[in-house]
Amino acid sequence: MKKKCTTARYWITVFALFALAPMAFAQEKAKQIDDLMRRYVDNGKFNGSVLVAENGKVIFKKGYGLANMEWDIPNTPNTKFRLGSLTKQFTAMLIMQLAEQGKLKLDGKITDYLADYPKAAGDKITLHHLLTHTSGIPNYTNLPDYRTFERDRYKPADFIKKFSDLPLEFEPGSAFAYSNSGYVLLGAIIEKVTGKPYEKVLQENIFTPLQMHNTGYDASYKVLPNRASGYQRWNLVYENAPYIDMSIPYAAGALYSTVEDLAIWDQALYTDKLLSASSKAILFTPYKSDYAYGWGVGKMQVGQLKDSIEAMRHQGAINGFNTSLIRIPKNKQLVVLLDNTGGANLGAMQNDIIKILYHQPFDLPKVSVAYILGNAIQNKSLTDALTQFEKIKKQPAYNLDEGEINQMGYNLISVGKIKEAIVLMNINVTQFPRSANAWDSRGEAYMLNGEKAKAIPDYKKSLELDPFSMNAIRKLNELGEKVPDPKEATVEDKILDTYVGKYQLKPSFVISITKEEGRLYAQATNQPRHELYAESATKFFMKAINDRILFVKNEQGSPEKLILFQNGQEMPGKRID
Repeated sequence: MKKKCTTARYWITVFALFALAPMAFAQEKAKQIDDLMRRYVDNGKFNGSVLVAENGKVIFKKGYGLANMEWDIPNTPNTKFRLGSLTKQFTAMLIMQLAEQGKLKLDGKITDYLADYPKAAGDKITLHHLLTHTSGIPNYTNLPDYRTFERDRYKPADFIKKFSDLPLEFEPGSAFAYSNSGYVLLGAIIEKVTGKPYEKVLQENIFTPLQMHNTGYDASYKVLPNRASGYQRWNLVYENAPYIDMSIPYAAGALYSTVEDLAIWDQALYTDKLLSASSKAILFTPYKSDYAYGWGVGKMQVGQLKDSIEAMRHQGAINGFNTSLIRIPKNKQLVVLLDNTGGANLGAMQNDIIKILYHQPFDLPKVSVAYILGNAIQNKSLTDALTQFEKIKKQPAYNLDEGEINQMGYNLISVGKIKEAIVLMNINVTQFPRSANAWDSRGEAYMLNGEKAKAIPDYKKSLELDPFSMNAIRKLNELGEKVPDPKEATVEDKILDTYVGKYQLKPSFVISITKEEGRLYAQATNQPRHELYAESATKFFMKAINDRILFVKNEQGSPEKLILFQNGQEMPGKRID
C-alpha cells in the first residue's frame, strides 16, 4: 500500500513537470519579448502596446510609454489606438459576409451598387479588384491637394467624387497598386446593400457577436475611455499629431481597437462564427503582390529555419499612429503592435518577436548613440554629450550610426543649435571618413554658421568621394569654385525603355519612371518630376536634387525593383507595373 502511494506520487510529479514545461517556455519567451521591447523604448523607437499569442493563448501583453503625454497616462493592453489600414481586414470581412448571404457578388461591378459612379470605369471594376488593390483607381492619399481636405468632414458619396472622375492608372486586374480609394468604395457599397451606416454594420456583424467591446469606428467627438492621443516627434520633442477627420479614412482606416480585442478577432478567424470555411479560403487567397482581401498573405523566412512559414499580415499608419498585426496559422501565433507616435519601424520589432517564438537567434537593438547625444545636448549641455560619447562610443551595447548622427545634426540646425550640430557632424567625418554625405553635411553646417572658408574643403572632399554629388557641385559653385557637372554615361535607348514603369516604396509612396525624347524622368508621389542622368547603365542621378536611383534586375535581366538613395538612406521599391 505504501509502495503504491509512492508510485502515484511519482506519476503526479511527472505529469506536473510536463504541465509546467510549456508554461516555463512561455515565461522565458515573455521575458525575452519584454527585454526586446524595453530596448526599443529606451532608443525612443516605440511608445505603445504589445500582445503576443501562441497556440491560441496570450503569452505576453504590455503597454510602454504614455497614452497621453500631457497627463502622464501610461499605455496599457486595454488602451485604444487608431488602427489605420488594419481597418481593411474588417471591411473585407463584411464584404465576404454579404457575398455569402447572396446580397452582393465579388465579380459584381461598382455600377451594380453605386449607380452614380462614372460608367467608363465603374462598368469594368469589380469588388474583387477593389479588395485586392488591382482596380487602377488612384489612391486619394496621393492626390496633390490631399492635405488641404483631410480636416474636412464628408459623406461617403461626396468624398468619392474626389477621385471617381480621375483616369485609371492601369487596366483593372492587370497590376497591383495600393489604393485607399478602393476600400472607401467598398464601405459605400456595404451601406448601399444593407441600408445601414458602415459603422452599424460593423457593430452588428462583427464587434457585438465577438464581444469586442473596445473596438469601433472612431470620431474625434466621441468620448472614449482609455483612448490614446496621437503624437509625432520633431527633433527629440513630441507634438500632437495633425487633425484628420475620420470620414476621410472611413472604411479604409477609421477604426480603433486594443491589442486585447485584436486577439479576440484573431481567434475568431479560426472558427466559422463570422464566415464559413469556404468563404474564408477566398478571403485569404493572395493575388497580385501577395495581397488577398484586406490581408497580405505569403511565406516568410524566420531566422535559420529550413522551411518558410505562411503568414497573414497588415500594417497601418494614420496621423499619430502606427500599427502592425501578423498571424501565423500553423501554430496559432499572433503579434500585435500598436504605437501612438506615428513613426515606429514596427516591422523590425515584429520580426524579432517572431524569432523569439521560434527559438531563433536575434540581436537586441543597440542603444542609439545619436539618441543619447541628442538628449544630452537638449537636456544638459554639449560638454555632457561629448563626455558621454567618449564613454560609450566603443561599448558593444551602443550603435554609432552615420545616418542617425547626421539626422540629429540637422534636427539641431532646425532649432538654431548650429554649433552643436557641427560638433555632431565632426563625429561623423571622424568616424566615417569615407562617407561623402558626412563631409557634405558638415560643409552645409559650416555655411549656415557663416564659416565659408571651412565649408569649401568639406565640399571638395565630398565631391572627391562621390563625383556625382550634385549638392557639393552646386555649393562649391555658390562659393566661387568653378566645378562642371559630372559627365553623363551613355545608355542604349532599349535599356532605358525597360526601366519605364511604377515602383512602390510604401503603400502610399510610388515612383513613376517615364521616358520622353530619349530621356528618363522620375516622379514620386506628390513631388515634382525630375530628369535622370546616367552614372552607369543602371544607376542614375538627378541634378535638381541630391537623390539617386539604382535599377535592380532579376535573373532574366528585367528590372524588378529600384533603390532610392536619399539623405543617406537606401529605400527599395518593388516594380508594380
